[in-house]
Amino acid sequence: NWELFHQRGDLDFAYEMDEHSRFRTNYFKQSNGYGAAFRLIPTKISTLEQLGIPPVVKEFANLRGGLVLVTGPTGSGKTTTQAALIDYINENFSKHVVTIEEPIEFVHDNKRSTITQREVPADSITFAAGLKAALREDTDIVLVGEMRDLETISLALTAAETGLLVFGTLHTNNARKTVDRMVDVFPADRQPQARAMLANSLRGVVAQLLLKRADRPGRIAVNEILIANAAVAAIIREGATQKLQDVIISGKAQGMQFMDDAIWALLEQGIVSPHEAFMKAIDKNRFRPFLSPEEEALANAAGSVRNDEPRNLSALGNLLKPKGARSLARSFDR
Repeated sequence: NWELFHQRGDLDFAYEMDEHSRFRTNYFKQSNGYGAAFRLIPTKISTLEQLGIPPVVKEFANLRGGLVLVTGPTGSGKTTTQAALIDYINENFSKHVVTIEEPIEFVHDNKRSTITQREVPADSITFAAGLKAALREDTDIVLVGEMRDLETISLALTAAETGLLVFGTLHTNNARKTVDRMVDVFPADRQPQARAMLANSLRGVVAQLLLKRADRPGRIAVNEILIANAAVAAIIREGATQKLQDVIISGKAQGMQFMDDAIWALLEQGIVSPHEAFMKAIDKNRFRPFLSPEEEALANAAGSVRNDEPRNLSALGNLLKPKGARSLARSFDR
C-alpha cells in the first residue's frame, strides 16, 4: 500500500481505533507535507427501514441474476444503502456474497449467508480483477464498490448475463443518466452491443440523493427507483433514454418512483424546505412557486433560471447585504 501511496500521492483505507470507532480515510501528499481526511463509518449497519429506503428495493434481493445499480453523487449514502441491502440478504437468504471494495467500510459478520469481503488493492489489485475472480469462487451475489472503467463495467455486464446477481455503483443522479453512463463508457463502435447487454441484464436502478431536513437536524435519503421490464429493455436497446422518465412515472403500481415525486412528497410533509427541494429537483420549475422571493432571486443569480428569464444579479447583491438576511445555516449529520 505504501508503494502505491508514493506512486499516486494518495491512499484510501479504513482505519479502526476500536470496535466502536471506524473511519474511511484518505491520506494524501500536499505541498508542505501530508494531510488526511476522516469520515466516520457507523459500526452498526442500519436496516433499509431505518434508512427510509422504499420497500420495493428488498425485492432485488430475490433475483437469481442480473444487474442492480445503486447510484448517486459522492457522499449520498450509496455505500450505507448497499450495506443495508447486503445485511438484509445476509439475514434472510443462504448465499455466498462477495464484495469488492476500496476500502472496506462496513464489516459484515456471517449470518445465514457467507460474506467474503475483498479490498482493493490489498486483496485484489483492481475491481476488474476481483470481479473476474468472483466468477470462479462459487459466488451467488457480487457487490462491486466502484464501476469506474470500461473493463469493470464490461465484466459486470457479462457476469450479470451469465447468472450472477451483481450490485454496482455509479456516480449518477438518476436512472436516465445511469443508463447513459453505462453505455457511454464504451467506444462508439461497441455501444450497440453494450446497449443490448444492458437491456438483457439490467434489473433495476436505485438512484439516491441526501437532502437537508427542515423538521430537525440531519439529512434524509430520497430515491428514484427504476424496475426493468420489457418497455425499459426496448428503450435501452433504442438508445431513447429520454423516455425512461415516463416509464418510471407510469410504473408507480410496480414500485417505481420518479426522483421529483419523491422530493415532492418530502416537501408536502414539511420534512425538507422548498429551497432544498428546488436545488435537488430535476424539473426545478415544478418547485419554483414555493420559493420565497429572496430564494428565487438567489437561485436565478446562481444560474437556475428558465431560458426566457434574465439573471437578476442585483437581487443577489441585495441578498448578500447583512440587513434582515435570515440565516439558513444548520448543523447536519446523519
